[in-house]
Amino acid sequence: MATIHAIQMQEIEARYPQLLYRSPRQRFGGLLMVIGTLLYAIYASWFFDLPKLVAEAHWERFGIYMIQWVSYDVQPEFRIEDDGSVMVHYSRFSVLGDNPHPDWIKENADHSYSVNVGGTLTISKSMTTVHAHGIDVPVDVTSGAPKVVGPVPSWMMVYPDTVLADLGLAGDVSIDVDRVKVRKRFFGWANFIFDTQSPFFGKTTGEVVSLIASGPRIDPDQSNLSLAMDNIWNNNAWQHGDVWTKLFETVIMAFLGTLLGAIAAFPLAFIAARNISPNRLLNQVLKRFFDFLRSVDMLIWALFLTRAFGPGPLAGSGAIFLTETGTLGKLYSEGLENIDNKPREGVRSVGAPPIAVQRYGVVPQIIPVIVSQTLYQWESNVRGATIIGAVGAGGIGLKLWEAMRTNSNWENVAYMVVLIFLVVYTFDNLSSFLRSKLIGPTSR
Repeated sequence: MATIHAIQMQEIEARYPQLLYRSPRQRFGGLLMVIGTLLYAIYASWFFDLPKLVAEAHWERFGIYMIQWVSYDVQPEFRIEDDGSVMVHYSRFSVLGDNPHPDWIKENADHSYSVNVGGTLTISKSMTTVHAHGIDVPVDVTSGAPKVVGPVPSWMMVYPDTVLADLGLAGDVSIDVDRVKVRKRFFGWANFIFDTQSPFFGKTTGEVVSLIASGPRIDPDQSNLSLAMDNIWNNNAWQHGDVWTKLFETVIMAFLGTLLGAIAAFPLAFIAARNISPNRLLNQVLKRFFDFLRSVDMLIWALFLTRAFGPGPLAGSGAIFLTETGTLGKLYSEGLENIDNKPREGVRSVGAPPIAVQRYGVVPQIIPVIVSQTLYQWESNVRGATIIGAVGAGGIGLKLWEAMRTNSNWENVAYMVVLIFLVVYTFDNLSSFLRSKLIGPTSR
């Protein structure tokens, strides 16, 4: 095996000192970064009081909301009348329709009711018995307050005037002396195609297809296919027509605001670029103008414009336009300042006028930057238009905010979130396709 002599070692050290003798920064830089990151994490934990937030957070709500995104519930109410009879009532806009008779509620021979809700619930005028988790828990309702007969299980809570039974994902039961409220949960989205007012409600898929294909007209004024499409579009529960219209409005807002911002930013960028416009004062004024437009968030611009023009897509498009004028103006001007001056000098040397110099010596170099950044901002503004819609600037954002504020229509929230995801995904791929066609393929 060959050995390295002392003289050869000295020659190597002299030739490659950066490899053999590292500075303190090189030797301890990684360790210092790790220590700094740990110190910052400790400081952030103290500043935001993370241990307290974690301890006091309502983590169970996350699971509840996630379940409500993919499920719905039916809430029948069993009222004990003055004559001792038990009557079942449903909410006015029940997902079961105006005259529901679900198979999980049965009336017994003694006029009591049996309800299948994650267990068996038997309701009579004097006693409500909950059979769940392998045990029977009777609740006496003949006295002034409901009273659990026997030991109280862990899944049941007793209050002065109410007994609550948590039956897990299946639902829950609230027992009072004169009524029993049942919440039964089902997975899926109820009445997503036809609402309870549609003549197609409650029919199987085969029956609906048969009616549309060859059945007698339900409405003499239109075909069954036209009636079915009208019922789907005007579904009262899911409001497909309004949701899709607002979603299209959001896309138009993003497109119009980005287009107008690009049109305004393009000529201003030439004036702001130091190597294009010799007026240094004008350069700085325009760059600070771009900074001002960018520093005010799109959401703030939307708030200002909704006060000025009222709620609607005009305010949303205006907010995107102002923001994009600043953003694209800065990007375009920086791209112009980094061009190669040789093509411009070559065009100028043949006596071309100033406009022709910019057209043939500058624009071909800056086109890839303009196309790439404009398409990216358009894609980003489709997402941004959803947010500004929540403050009244039009689009699907307002409907999403309204559904969230009710704190009960989380399945509608999930529906709109899925639509927004699909639109963003579509425009992301469309933007990538257009970039690859206009400026060549890019690695992603």
